Amino acid sequence: MNIEAFREYCLAKKGVTEEFPFDETTLVFKVMGKLFALTGLDNIPFSVNLKCDPDRSLELREYHPEIAPGYHMNKKHWNTVNFSGSLSTNMLCELIDHSYDLVVKGLTKKLKQELEEL
Repeated sequence: MNIEAFREYCLAKKGVTEEFPFDETTLVFKVMGKLFALTGLDNIPFSVNLKCDPDRSLELREYHPEIAPGYHMNKKHWNTVNFSGSLSTNMLCELIDHSYDLVVKGLTKKLKQELEEL
């Protein structure tokens, strides 16, 4: 999956916005204002930080060399995923979905209701 496909996949999700809150090269995707994915436009190889359940993070890191503790993130809750590696597009989409779902699960009741109404 390249950066354009990644961007389109994220933006197709309900309530998602893209921003550059840190600098002009760090692309951030948020659902209802809460971060679920970020990448550097100058990352070589192309990699993305995604939120992940802590137990699942450990398992994923053990079995997939393309998945490492989140770079510049809370390493318990975030992974850096190499999108240029051997992970399938289905697996990459599932990891994006998992990150999005975790963030949605943690939204306030009010924000969840606003998301449902979109």
